[in-house]
Amino acid sequence: MLSKEATKNEARERIEKLKTTINKHRYLYHVLDKQEISEEALDSLKKELFDLEQQFPELITPDSPTQRVGGKPLKEFKKVKHPEQMLSFNDAFDEKDMKDWEARFEKIFPGAKRDGYYCELKIDGLAIELTYKNGFLEVGSTRGDGLIGEDVTQNLKTVEAIPLKLKIPNSKFQIPKELVVRGEVFITKKDFERINKEQEKAGLKTYANPRNLAAGSIRQLDPKITSSRNMDSFAYSLVTDLGQKTHEDEHRILKDLGFKTNPHNKFAKDLEEVQKFRDYWEEHRDKLNYEIDGIVVILNDDKSFQRTGVVGKAPRGAIAYKFSPKEAETVVEDIIVQVGRTGVLTPVAKLKPVSIGGTTVSRATLHNLDEIKRLGVKIGDTVIVGRAGDVIPDVKKVLKELRTGKEKEFHMPSKCPVCKEPIQKIEGQVAYKCANKNCPAIRREAIYHFVSKRAFNIDGVGPKIIDQLMDAALIKDAADLFTLKKDDLLNLERFAEKSAENVVNAIQGKKRVPLDKFIYALGIDHVGEEMAFVLAKRFKKLENLKNASLEELESAPDIGPVVAESTYNWFQKKYNQNLLNKFREAGVKVLEEKMSAKSEKLAGKTFVLTGTLESLGRDEAKDRIRELGGDISSSVSKEIDYVVAGTEPGSKYDKAKKLGVKAIDEKEFLKMLK
Repeated sequence: MLSKEATKNEARERIEKLKTTINKHRYLYHVLDKQEISEEALDSLKKELFDLEQQFPELITPDSPTQRVGGKPLKEFKKVKHPEQMLSFNDAFDEKDMKDWEARFEKIFPGAKRDGYYCELKIDGLAIELTYKNGFLEVGSTRGDGLIGEDVTQNLKTVEAIPLKLKIPNSKFQIPKELVVRGEVFITKKDFERINKEQEKAGLKTYANPRNLAAGSIRQLDPKITSSRNMDSFAYSLVTDLGQKTHEDEHRILKDLGFKTNPHNKFAKDLEEVQKFRDYWEEHRDKLNYEIDGIVVILNDDKSFQRTGVVGKAPRGAIAYKFSPKEAETVVEDIIVQVGRTGVLTPVAKLKPVSIGGTTVSRATLHNLDEIKRLGVKIGDTVIVGRAGDVIPDVKKVLKELRTGKEKEFHMPSKCPVCKEPIQKIEGQVAYKCANKNCPAIRREAIYHFVSKRAFNIDGVGPKIIDQLMDAALIKDAADLFTLKKDDLLNLERFAEKSAENVVNAIQGKKRVPLDKFIYALGIDHVGEEMAFVLAKRFKKLENLKNASLEELESAPDIGPVVAESTYNWFQKKYNQNLLNKFREAGVKVLEEKMSAKSEKLAGKTFVLTGTLESLGRDEAKDRIRELGGDISSSVSKEIDYVVAGTEPGSKYDKAKKLGVKAIDEKEFLKMLK
């Protein structure tokens, strides 16, 4: 990814590498129905190529992926020539892209936007063309390379939504001898899940996404297999002239002729209404029974659309406005080391900023040296970065074919980047740690953790404010927060009377805290949220835990030797004993753990959560389980009763299947919580 100031030679080199990479992945995706990177990542690569070619139009060549459509037709099917080229669309990802698009066609044909736009949901399926002779379906074909497609008529005849005979509407126009319509075939979410379960049961490869399944179904040589897939279809374009003046007219005529059209498509008078349509469906797409990855925006007036013309593969008067991707391509500008609250060093990729999931991402975790080695990532590499929900972005894949030879290897530093003291390798792990217990980064990160949502949850007090407080020497540890006065804050940057008062009130309002939250907030090595809950449940009071012997901790159920030793050692240290005294003197009251569940419905049941839950956050799910008397575990074993699998479940789901642990989906989980 180059800067706006890139030279022509740099752009030429980048363009050639992008073309090679895109062509490789397009061939895998469109011709072989295989996939090595996500569609979103491929879109991101194509967008970078398109932008570079816009910056240097003299570098556009006939073999550029921006100048062609689709993939080569498969040899098993008879070839069909399209009466008009089946075009594709360029992509837009934000409001600026849309304004740039509008400016480009308005420059060519001023006033083209005066009759507004037609907005369609962009279905994740397979584009098709249907030719009717004397009112009957004669030929159904795929896009192919845009000029020549594959004859898949018999397969398309199995799709109930595609009429075999046109309706004769009560209107002025006559149905011509030949009529050409274009649309999309797709698989519903329910059938996608059903077919993948059948594939899995038969020991066959599952499909990566609905588009791959749609393509695979239409390209079956046996129409009976296609029929069993229960495919659906929407028509969206009338190629034949039946007197339509607008794209909206086309949809009305198609519906009159008996085609299924998408009821959610609608007219928009300007880009503001287009944006509202796009934003609404990004938020509500889960309510649809099929997958969409954005919207298609078309000049509504057909004459304006035709007059704006075509550039390479795409019409100027239409564009695909994609939803915020979960993955995108960018460049690793540097690899820095972050010192965590326990002193563990984590390599972090400093990225060229890129939008993922509606958020600008400039950093991604690389976890540890083993992960860097597995990925083969170097400073300067072009990478694919992804995120799911609120999960920290991480590097998914390195696009090694885009390397220039200038990339640099990363080496873990021998000294802590903050305090410059030596670092040490943790025995039995791949991690490294700062050996200096007084390292400012460790203390600072410890306070970040202390105020976080699942610990003390002090609203309005985040890392930036903590940095200001520490830099001004107003606090040295978390206990000092509770001694702050309003006047202390007024000398800090961006603090006025009201904001200073709000921060002090937010801190003072958290002086009463449940035992499990307090234990978690202390940041004891190996004691995460679940273990803090176990310790609170076992020892009931802070004094009991503080005075517990190593033997008592080791003998407690669900507390392993590593956690027992770490917890015991924490409470033995003079610094930590002084810290607990400071909390008490500041008026912090740690509540006795009463463990009063609202019901015992899930008593004795242990759950593991994996993937993203759509209807409630993971933290809320944990609270609901505990309220009903259940327990949470962070790891899968034979002792686990249920693994709750949300979208994009991780390795825990695979392990559960191997161990025979029952896996339930979100719907079944919610039934249990009722």
